[in-house]
Amino acid sequence: MSAENVAASRRLIEEGFNQGSLGVIDEIAADNFIGHDPMAGDQDREASKQSIAGYRQAFPDLHCTIEDIVDAGDTVIYRWSANGTFENELMGLQPTHEKGDAIEGITIDHFEGGKLAESWSQWDTLTFMRDLGAIPEAAAASAGS
Repeated sequence: MSAENVAASRRLIEEGFNQGSLGVIDEIAADNFIGHDPMAGDQDREASKQSIAGYRQAFPDLHCTIEDIVDAGDTVIYRWSANGTFENELMGLQPTHEKGDAIEGITIDHFEGGKLAESWSQWDTLTFMRDLGAIPEAAAASAGS
């Protein structure tokens, strides 16, 4: 089943994030799916779709790339990068109309019975918030040291 799991994780990135085809989540994720994210917190399928839609609204040219992927049977681990141009409001922040630095992260997807059951993501939220203008450049630099 692991090749199918890798394909499902890739579909989430390619179809969900890159193309905005959010129905892919209903196809690949279990009914009781839970996603863990440092910005959004814990989310079910519907909340995950809303988050992706929000990012795609704010960054219409959003593009995510899977840099590395590891097939571990019922678990798929991948390192990814994402970037886009901040064109529309996000979290009350006004758009900068600039393309930010590439954001990098790691996601661990766990599958049960061929469906995505749980997903944990860790990503560079500090750079992201700095690029949005929510954190002053100097504060982001001192926090990163």
